[in-house]
Amino acid sequence: MKPFVITIARRYGSGGKTVGRMLAKELNIPFYDREIIAMASEDSGVNEVLFSDERLRPDLRSRLRGLYKGEPVLGYSTPAKGAPRDGELFEYQAAVIRRLAETGPCIIMGRCADYVLGQRSDVARVFVHADADFCLEQAMLVNSMSREDVRKKIVQVDEYRAKFYQRHTGKDWYDARNYDLTLNSAVLGFEGVCDAIVQYLEVRSRY
Repeated sequence: MKPFVITIARRYGSGGKTVGRMLAKELNIPFYDREIIAMASEDSGVNEVLFSDERLRPDLRSRLRGLYKGEPVLGYSTPAKGAPRDGELFEYQAAVIRRLAETGPCIIMGRCADYVLGQRSDVARVFVHADADFCLEQAMLVNSMSREDVRKKIVQVDEYRAKFYQRHTGKDWYDARNYDLTLNSAVLGFEGVCDAIVQYLEVRSRY
């Protein structure tokens, strides 16, 4: 099978991250999720918290904007008055994603990686989704909140991801045309989704 960089976007509670880890283990390739944030913070010198959650309250974001860990690298200049804009934060992460893709096959979770790596021919773009009840049951396993609060969180996280994608790519996060595969984990199960991705890579390697 040819080496591929696999990007995985996923709805909250669909198990996309679980699938990504399973796939990384099966293919014996690196898995990158929040590690991208740490790398972007290290490269740019921008406080990691800003990369971790762009949904921070405006007053908290304002206080954190000036917190730098060191001198920025990779040719980036320190934003004026220590206040990196969202577009700059995204570009720091995009630079890390492009660098990781250059190192060889790997799995990259979210962060518009399918769009960032859009010009590469060795990228397999996957979107994992599931129905609301399945996502709720899965999310309840990792959240110590009431069912109603978890239900609200699922909606909020998915809305945030869709808006983040639209803001930085100009495209609809839910549009299947952005991906090579869209897979329903409620129907296939996590192992089934993983198997479907592997089978797709095997078929694609023939052409």
